[in-house]
Formats: sequence, structure tokens, C-alpha cells
Amino acid sequence: MAPIIDVIDARTGDSSALQALRQRSLADLPDHIETDVRRIVEDVRRRGDEALIDYERQFDCSNFTAEHLAVSSGEIEAAYGQVSSAQLGALRRARENVYEFHLHARPRSWLDDFDGMWLGQRITPVDSAGIYVPARSAPLPSTVYMCAMPAKVAEVPRIAMCSPPRKDGSLDALTLVAAAECGVDEIYRLGGAQAIAALAFGTESVEAVSKIVGPGNPWVTMAKKHVYGIVGVDSLAGPSEVLVIADATVDPAMVAADLLAQAEHTGDNMTVLITPSQALAEQVSAALGQQVAGAERVTEIQDSLSEFGAIVLVRDLHHAARLASDIAPEHLQLLVDDPLALLAEIDHAGCVCLGELTPVPLGDYAAGPSHVLPTGGTARFASGLAVDDFVKKTSLISATRRGLDRLASDVIELAEAEGLAAHAKGVRQRRH
Repeated sequence: MAPIIDVIDARTGDSSALQALRQRSLADLPDHIETDVRRIVEDVRRRGDEALIDYERQFDCSNFTAEHLAVSSGEIEAAYGQVSSAQLGALRRARENVYEFHLHARPRSWLDDFDGMWLGQRITPVDSAGIYVPARSAPLPSTVYMCAMPAKVAEVPRIAMCSPPRKDGSLDALTLVAAAECGVDEIYRLGGAQAIAALAFGTESVEAVSKIVGPGNPWVTMAKKHVYGIVGVDSLAGPSEVLVIADATVDPAMVAADLLAQAEHTGDNMTVLITPSQALAEQVSAALGQQVAGAERVTEIQDSLSEFGAIVLVRDLHHAARLASDIAPEHLQLLVDDPLALLAEIDHAGCVCLGELTPVPLGDYAAGPSHVLPTGGTARFASGLAVDDFVKKTSLISATRRGLDRLASDVIELAEAEGLAAHAKGVRQRRH
């Protein structure tokens, strides 16, 4: 039987397959997506609720009406009755873990004296935030608290949420309960580009927000790109990714299971193993074939592994670290004998899971950091969703007489060098 995943030998040089892993980009999306998104967004901007209803009927729920748009408090109460006590307990504990993590990372306001210049930074929350929670391939209640908790730590006064309805117009019960448990103020049955447009521009039923966060399909991502500048956005996220660096000390069945965990999302997920051990590479390839046979989401897994997966053979772990940094994955697992030592050689990754007891799902659901992470190589310059995404940092400057006198001559000299005489005059008038 043919291997379910390609093997790339990078020990003697580069290859086109290796370059493809490094060059993932939203620029690769088909042109028709951008055209479709522009049309939908501008239509919602122009026609408001009427357009929202038309698109929801077309894409999600054929009998969608204006009454479906906003979720009522009664529906949320009913959702609690559909959730088990075990699910509710797990949700609440995960929510608290995420809240505590972001509480530790909260930026602070400060003001200090720098030789006569009082300089500082004032932290204030955005006025409102919109959370997009995907649901078409599977409900994702975890995304609710992964987005809402950093917003709560930032003290955002209003949080709205959009999630696409099922064919009967309903939303997943645990997703509704998660929103209630996280203090989300408004919930809308809206998906795709039309949801992003509604949050950005507002309609008769949906009040606009200041910042939109959360993952989504290519139409959602392109819509976020289209409305940026009208509102803020967190990132332009693509399909989920995992890159595993493993040495000969790890169980190949465990590595295979970790690759499958990411491959089952949407069928276009990057799943890569980098190892200096040819024996491990062969064993993982065989284990993947065995484990896929018993998996539930077989189609998605096979598509991800065959089209977007690879096992890469490298010279040593130093070579593996350099290649991983070049790829800059969303999730990086270090399944090696000394993960902390190897971590020092990693420059770019959205989240690093250290050691064999730390599978990616711990972070996806309950450890603390948000699972909304940079994808498509953007970990080279971007970070995971955090409190910083929900606050503004305002610089503060207050000069004493000493501070003004210390800087005045330099400011006048530089302003005049730029030909900005009025700038120089404004400072000169304040000198003794």
C-alpha cells in the first residue's frame, strides 16, 4: 500500500516540496473568493439586515428570517438544559485557566520621570469587540472562551459574537452556554463574510464593533482583510497547522496520533514531522496508515496528510530547528529528549508544546494561551490572540522646565533641518 504521507529527504539539500512548506500564504487563495467577498461585504453595508437574511438563506438556513438573527435569553437558558454537568464543569475550568493566563500577561499603564520628562503609557480597552466562532465543519465552543477571556481581562465593555446557524436555524448548545459563561453580551446567527460585514458596518439589528477577532474559512478571512481600517482585526488566519520535531527517543504511534489530531480539522491542515531518524520516519508513516483506518474524520485526515503533510528527514536537530523556524508553524511540538535546549534554537512559532506529555490539544482546549494563533508562516511577525489585541496603548508626555530645556535645542535643530520652521518656533517660544 502506498504511504499516506510524503517523505522529503532534506539531508543533502533543498527541494520544491520543502519550499512549498515555507511559502504558504493567503495570496494563494483563488481570485473568485476576493471577488465574492467584496460583493457580499458591500451588499451588507448597503442593504443591512435584508442582505444578511438573503445570504443566510443561501449559505446556511433556507428558512432564515429576521427573527433568527439575535439569540434570545430564553434560548440560552434552554441550551443549559442540553449540556451535561461534565461538559459544563470542563468548560468552566478551561475558561478559568484561559482567564488566569491572560491576567498574568495583561499590559499595564505606567508613568515615570526621565530626567525632567514624564513619559508613560496609558492602557485602555477598545469600546467593543466582535468574536467570530466557526461552526460549519464542527461546533467550536472552545473558540468562544479563547477569544472572550482575553477581552474580559482587557475590560472590553461590550462583546458580540457571530456563529453560523445549522440548517434548522439552531446553534450548538455548548457554544451558547460558553458565550453565556464568558459574559458575551450579544449573540447573532451569522456566518461567513456577511457576519464580518455586519460586525464592521452594523445593520438595523447588529451594532458595529471596534475590533473583530476569531478564526474562519477563507471567506471570513478575506472579509476581515476587506474591512480592516473600518475596524481592527486580530489576524488573517488560515487552516490549522502542526509541525513536530521528534528524535529516536519518542514513540512513533504517539507522533502519528499528534499529526492526526491536527489533520482532522478541515482537510487542508499542514501536518509535518521533522526528524533526523530514518527509522522513526518509517515507523510514523506506517503508524499513520494504521491509525487513519480507525479514525472518524477519515476524509479530512487523508486530504490533509496527502496534500498538506510531509515527513522531512534532516541531518540533526539543529537542522530541524532551523527548518522549523523557516516554516514558522502555528503549533510546534518538540518531542525530543531535551526540549528546552532545542527551544533556544527556535525563532518563529505561534505556540510551542514542550515534551511528550504536552500534546497540542492541551493548548487547544484548556491550558491557558489562546488557540487563535498565527498561521501561514505569519508567526515570523505575529503572535497569538492576547489582551494586547483588545487594548490601545496611548503614549503620555509631560515636560518639566528642566525637561524642556534639555531637549529644546535638539528639537529646534532637527525641525529646522527638515524645513519645518513652525515646529521649531513652537519650542523656541517656550524657552527662557
